[in-house]
Amino acid sequence: MATCEKLAKCPFYQGQMSMDSGIGSMYKKRYCEGDKTLCARYRIATTVGPEFVTNAIYPNMSAQADEIIAKNKK
Repeated sequence: MATCEKLAKCPFYQGQMSMDSGIGSMYKKRYCEGDKTLCARYRIATTVGPEFVTNAIYPNMSAQADEIIAKNKK
């Protein structure tokens, strides 16, 4: 799969979590370089808007993404 087009500017990786080691590296491989449609942050941003993606949302938080999307879907 192609690398997520939002990776370079994703706030999650801009100071919040390193992509080079540990869990940040695992998230990057699975969501950013794997299947971006599984990323909670990507799903929220593309479904209801990037303004609904907070710093507290990690890529693996699909249940929280579902809640945010359900509450804010137009």
